[in-house]
This record gives sequence, structure tokens and C-alpha cells, in this order.
Amino acid sequence: MSTTPARPAADRCPGLLRPHVAEDGALVRLRVPGGVVRTDVLGRLVALAGDTGAPLVQLTSRGNLQLRGLPDPLPEPFVAAVEGTGLLPSASHERVRNILASPLSPGLQPLVHALDRALCADRALAGLPGRFLFAVADAHGSPLSEPYDVAYQQLSPQGGLLLAGGRGRPVAPQDAVEAMLEVAHAFLAAAPEGVWNVRDLPADSPVLDGLFPCSPSLAPPLPPGPVGADLVAGVPLGLLTAQHAAALADVARFVVVTPWRSVLVPDGAAVAGRLAQAGLVPDAPSAASRVSACVGAPYCAKGETETLPVAREVVRRLDAGTGGTHAPVHVVGCARRCGARSGDLVAVAPAGADAVLAGLGAQGA
Repeated sequence: MSTTPARPAADRCPGLLRPHVAEDGALVRLRVPGGVVRTDVLGRLVALAGDTGAPLVQLTSRGNLQLRGLPDPLPEPFVAAVEGTGLLPSASHERVRNILASPLSPGLQPLVHALDRALCADRALAGLPGRFLFAVADAHGSPLSEPYDVAYQQLSPQGGLLLAGGRGRPVAPQDAVEAMLEVAHAFLAAAPEGVWNVRDLPADSPVLDGLFPCSPSLAPPLPPGPVGADLVAGVPLGLLTAQHAAALADVARFVVVTPWRSVLVPDGAAVAGRLAQAGLVPDAPSAASRVSACVGAPYCAKGETETLPVAREVVRRLDAGTGGTHAPVHVVGCARRCGARSGDLVAVAPAGADAVLAGLGAQGA
């Protein structure tokens, strides 16, 4: 077993035990491997956030949960209460438990759990960067459209592909966890200082040894709407409120947090109207399903604009028919463009909704 290389201090991905201090206070990120979380836990988190900081839970682009506006240092009762939700099974590995899985494939959850257990049991892998991302998919290909570092795509009960850096090799499902962790170990051993992701390695990196050019099947992000008996419910701006959490708890014991600012609600299609009344987005046509924002000022020290009020007004006006774009829109408070995704029309530090809508027209709306 190789020793853990020292990572430079620039890896500031936060956790509960090492929060990031932003303009509005401390920010805590909680990992949810595979996205499955009980709805009573979501309600407890929103309540804790409201008691201690900003009264909401952010959904991140990696299917994780974020609380912000918290005191610095974090009060011990708050830390203990969050630990009591069961979302922190490993203090040493909390920041590296970044595991995406196909929301519509519950059969992959045993593989997710096995990967999470093996990852947390491996002392050296606590040294992975907090930006390192695992993914587990089925033949359909969701969520392989996301910027993973190492993934496993199960194509049949007997076979699948290990994927990393645009390459892959056949691996049997029973060997998938070991194969993914081998890539993670190779990354720790070979990645130059300051390199956080496999995609940033040179083509001749030993991390990619034994892998061959590969084009796996990909699926686009799931839009809000019914999927059979289930429902993908969009969370406006990725900000889950107490009202949202209460409505979800009324209709489901658990949900699956997606990397697309939404939650999959099992058997939720029949209760879409109730969730819409609570402010969730049960169908794709609403602009709330395609408008997002960074937190902006005053929460971020770099933010030049209060992005959230601007984004909410953009949603209102797009839904009212003002503006013609159907592309995803992301409002950011500075040129760093935090949270922007490939394909987004990005509004940088706009003065207001008028500036965003005018800019959308200029970008081809």
C-alpha cells in the first residue's frame, strides 16, 4: 500500500469537520454517495440550517448537500446533530465520498455501498482530493455525462467497463470496486502536485496504463417530470427549503438527490400536484428547471452581484413569456463562473433580470 502523498493546501473542498468560511459564514458540504437520502434527514438538515445559519440546503452538481451561513467556528451541538443524521460515517474520509450513481437504477445501490465501504476502509485514499469523483452507471449511461474521474458502467450481470480519462477496459461487476480503487491509488501515486482530476493528466500518465480508447454510452441529464410511476422534481435554483422538505416527507420515505438540482421521488408521479404546491418543479416546461445561480453576494466574498434575487426574477419573467431561450441559464456573481456547466448560457455579474434577458438574446436565444 502506497503512502498518501501530501496534497497542496489549495484543495479547499469543504466538509463538516473542515468547513469553508465564506462571506456569510461557514459552509458545510455533506456527501451522499449514490444520492439516496431519507426525507426525514432532509427535514432535520433544513431545520438545523435555519437554527444556525441560512434556512436552506443547497443541492450541488455532484449530488451532495450544502449548508451555509453558519457560525465560525461551528457550534459543537450543531456538529453533533449533523453527525446524528448518519451522513458522516467516516471522519477521515468525509470529503472523498463523492460517488454519483444512476438515479433510475436502484439495482446499482449495492455496488455504491460496497464502493463507499471499501473507500472509507482504505486509509491511503483519505488523501484523495475533495474534487475526485467516482461514478456508477448502467447500460443507459446516466450519469456518465458528468465530469467523473473513474467510473464503472455495468452492461450486463456478467460484464461492464472500467472508465477513466476517456479510456476503459472490461471488468466484471464483482471486480468493479477493486478496479476503481486501483485507479484512485494510481492517481495518488502519480498525479503531479496541483492536479486534482484524471482528465487533467497527460495522455502518457501511468494512471491510464492498461486502458484503451473508449466511448461509453451516455445519457443526458434527467429533466423534471414523471418517469413511469416515479417523478423527477426540480428544486428551484438548487435550494431546498423547509416547505420542500416537508412536502417530500409527506409523500416518500426517501428520495434520490441527482447532480442536476433535482430529486427523484419514488412513486411520485401520482403526487406531482402536491409537490408543485410546495414550490418544487414537477415538469420540464418551467424555467425553474433550467435556471441556476451561484450564491453570489453577500454570501461569497468574490461576488459582485446578488445572484439569487436576479435568478428568481429571471425565472418569473421567462415563465411569463419574457425572453425566448429554452437553453439552461446560469447567473454568476463574478468572472470565476462557479457552478457553470457545459452548454449553459452564463450571465456574469448582471445588474438585474433585464441585463440577463438582454444577454440571452445576444447569445442566441
